[in-house]
Amino acid sequence: MSTFPLGLRIAGRRVVVVGGGHVATRRAFSLLEAGADVHVVSPAVSDSLASAIGRGTITWHERPYRTGDLDGAWLVQTATDVPPVDDLVADDAEAARIFCLKGGDPGRATAWTPAVARVDDITIAVSGGGDAGRAAALRDAVATALQTGDLPLRHRTHAKGLVALVGAGPGDPGLLTTRGRRLLAEADVVVFDRLAPQSVLAELAPDVEVIDVGKQPDHHPIPQERINELLVDRAQQGKVVVRLKGGDPYVFGRGGEELLACRAAGVEVEVVPGVTSAIAVAAAAGIPVTHRGVARGFSVLTGHEAVGELPRRGDHTLVLLMGVKRLRSTAEELIAAGHDPHTPAAVVERGFAPDQRTTIATLGTIADRAAHAQAPAITVIGDVVSLAAATTGSVAALPTS
Repeated sequence: MSTFPLGLRIAGRRVVVVGGGHVATRRAFSLLEAGADVHVVSPAVSDSLASAIGRGTITWHERPYRTGDLDGAWLVQTATDVPPVDDLVADDAEAARIFCLKGGDPGRATAWTPAVARVDDITIAVSGGGDAGRAAALRDAVATALQTGDLPLRHRTHAKGLVALVGAGPGDPGLLTTRGRRLLAEADVVVFDRLAPQSVLAELAPDVEVIDVGKQPDHHPIPQERINELLVDRAQQGKVVVRLKGGDPYVFGRGGEELLACRAAGVEVEVVPGVTSAIAVAAAAGIPVTHRGVARGFSVLTGHEAVGELPRRGDHTLVLLMGVKRLRSTAEELIAAGHDPHTPAAVVERGFAPDQRTTIATLGTIADRAAHAQAPAITVIGDVVSLAAATTGSVAALPTS
């Protein structure tokens, strides 16, 4: 039987639900959420319905259904599980030209409720030809594809300017969050760093503007102030702008500066956290930054900072980011500040890449052992480094000299 799909505005309009069981309860709450004036006709109701009735949000007529209960109604749901009663309601609705949702009997219904899901400002409504389970399965599949960014989400006729600061993780596209992927699917502009996973850019539509603002060690061709201006300018044009950053926007990612610049210009900003390399890349090398009985805490800092005030115990892990070129001077500063030169240390290069490499030594020897290490890399110092072989079974690609 063919149907005409239609959305109904029922806010403030009388809707009658006949029945008080599971189906009636679920439908009553859906109607209430849509703003309907809900009237329930049933000798008994579920505990959930009773709670809503007690709050005064639903009107309960505590008796069996009788002809005349549909007077003034725009829509009726019957779900008593008593066929003669449900049939009477359907007949009364037909006579009064009121659409009837008939629980368990789609063949006698004059209206069907689709399976509904909402993803941001998108509403998905699926009819399964009278099969509620089929409709729900299809709805869930479409909703999941939208949530993961597998379906096109970009506005075509209108959009509100937005900047999303999205943490892309340490390089593996599989570590990009579902929310981050969804925003990429909506993006008109993507402003990316060199440490963001490049493969996700290939998934963008051809007309998405892609701007490379990547910084190299000691070489920042596009200053941060100009990046801030780019984000504000594109958003003020009504575009959805994704600032795709390696790791997490707020872990040495200057995300806070970009957020403040956008807010100062009146631009809406969303921050999507990412998996920080300080923890994830260490884990990829089999090094937990904390471990019961070994390390109770950790500090994360850039390799360009002074290190004299850091805890000097092996049970407090130090994670250094962006400091591989200063590794020798950093190690010397730590030892001069009282750190034990025999503390285990590791440099992990290109975390999660196929050519990831881990160099393990001690604080006193790591600079020599990792003399040829290249960015991107992190350095981990602390007793947890000794767990690398135990947690991975082996440590691959360890230099022998």
